Amino acid sequence: MTEFIYPAARLIAGVDEVGRGPLVGAVVTAAVILDPARPIAGLADSKKLSEKRRLALYDEIAKKALSWSLGRAEPEEIDQLNILHATMLAMQRAVNALAVTPDFVLVDGNRCPSLPMACQAVVKGDSLVAEISAASIMAKVTRDREMAQLDRLYPHYGFARHKGYPTPVHLEMLRQYGPTSQHRCSFAPVCNALLDAAVRADCATRR
Repeated sequence: MTEFIYPAARLIAGVDEVGRGPLVGAVVTAAVILDPARPIAGLADSKKLSEKRRLALYDEIAKKALSWSLGRAEPEEIDQLNILHATMLAMQRAVNALAVTPDFVLVDGNRCPSLPMACQAVVKGDSLVAEISAASIMAKVTRDREMAQLDRLYPHYGFARHKGYPTPVHLEMLRQYGPTSQHRCSFAPVCNALLDAAVRADCATRR
């Protein structure tokens, strides 16, 4: 892991998001301040870890971190703001929810949200910075669990498998059943499904 040291910073929070690409559900963010006295081995980009390893690290981070928190932006907010601005809002919420205020924030990607403390964006930070890796794990496990819950409500969509991403199976279910209340209406495949449903309904009324 690369060390990013900000002058005079004692408490550094890592921030990452999960769920920018899916067609359904919230974008979930996490902020984590690790405890140097309680190191955690094996932190890495959550996408490169097995589910079993992610779950084990999630429990370890929750136990050992000085502070961690979640933020989110719901589908309605994503539709109103667009996914970029909704993600920045969710990141702000995660940082603001920390029980310990960080001196400095490191964010995965190339853009920082507006925060009251110094912030640096780190491209591929989830693979380079331990704090961001930890945040990516907390966010992914949380969102995956939410997709499993959504799968129980709408079992024919397969949310537990594809996590809401636009896979061929998901797109076919959208065509067959239309969007759920948790779909992001501003995303093109969902918008198209809504238009198709409206056209079918209009045709049905003319018969």
